[in-house]
Amino acid sequence: MSVNIKKQFGVWMDSHNAVVVGKENLDHGNFIVLGRVETGREESNSNEKTGNNAKNNALHKLFKDITSFMQNVDEVHVTGTGTAQEQFIRYLSETPQYKHTVAKESTSNKMSEDKLIEYITAKFNAEV
Repeated sequence: MSVNIKKQFGVWMDSHNAVVVGKENLDHGNFIVLGRVETGREESNSNEKTGNNAKNNALHKLFKDITSFMQNVDEVHVTGTGTAQEQFIRYLSETPQYKHTVAKESTSNKMSEDKLIEYITAKFNAEV
């Protein structure tokens, strides 16, 4: 009898920063911080359309940088402030590589990396 081990990740994010946590050995072990992602500073634009495009491009780059830490992901729990996590989950569902990923979300204030690890560990342990 084989046991199906799920590759689980957690992400705390807002529209400018993200912290990605995952298991030490991808499929087992304790959760650890795999990486941190930041978008660059937004330059002010006199044109609203150009400003919106720049903001969308920066957010898309943030999403791509986050997913670079999550190879072969089965489940992800996304938390943070604002609407960026909803947009990230939509991005995952629209990306062929991640369309079968089970994504859940919650809202939380900024927390330390240790608290994030505890939070994500509790979220996935509660599902067992």
